[in-house]
Amino acid sequence: MLDRAIATVACIPFVFFGYERYLHGGLTLPLIILWIELAMLIVPMLVRRPPKRVTANPWLWLLTYVETYWLLMPILGPGRPIVSRTVYDVVALVGLGICVWGRVSLGRNIGFVPAQRELVAEGAYKYVRHPLYTSLLVVDLSVALAVYSPRNVVLIAIGMFWFLLKSVVEEGFLKSDPQYAAYMQRVRARWIPFVV
Repeated sequence: MLDRAIATVACIPFVFFGYERYLHGGLTLPLIILWIELAMLIVPMLVRRPPKRVTANPWLWLLTYVETYWLLMPILGPGRPIVSRTVYDVVALVGLGICVWGRVSLGRNIGFVPAQRELVAEGAYKYVRHPLYTSLLVVDLSVALAVYSPRNVVLIAIGMFWFLLKSVVEEGFLKSDPQYAAYMQRVRARWIPFVV
């Protein structure tokens, strides 16, 4: 119960982030999709499966903190769309589709800090090892297209870097489990099926 309570409290900044983005950006499809993705993160935290083991490495905890909350900070400035609204809305919808598929596939196995829970190798996880990171990268791309400025692109790219780095570091922790190591051999792609 304590694990779920801590996870729920860790989600509170996401609510403030969504509200702040609404105040400064209005109600756009990428923002609505971001809210849906946030809800799909927060609600499962209330019923998540307890971990079998959690990393004790303080550097992984720090990386997780930075990666999780990087784009929640009010760092993005004003920008302008560089493609039509239809294009960035479609990109955001693709990201949402990947997120929904990944979340449904993952079930109650969710957390911020690298932890070993029940291995999921079906649904989206049959094709890529980190579909939720893929969805966030796609949605981040839609945001970059919608609020382009050189500063915003650099900040979003740094946020993407944290996601990619965390997925690599997280796998360093998880592959000590023989079952996960075998899964990595079966599913070679981290983020894009049959590519990377």
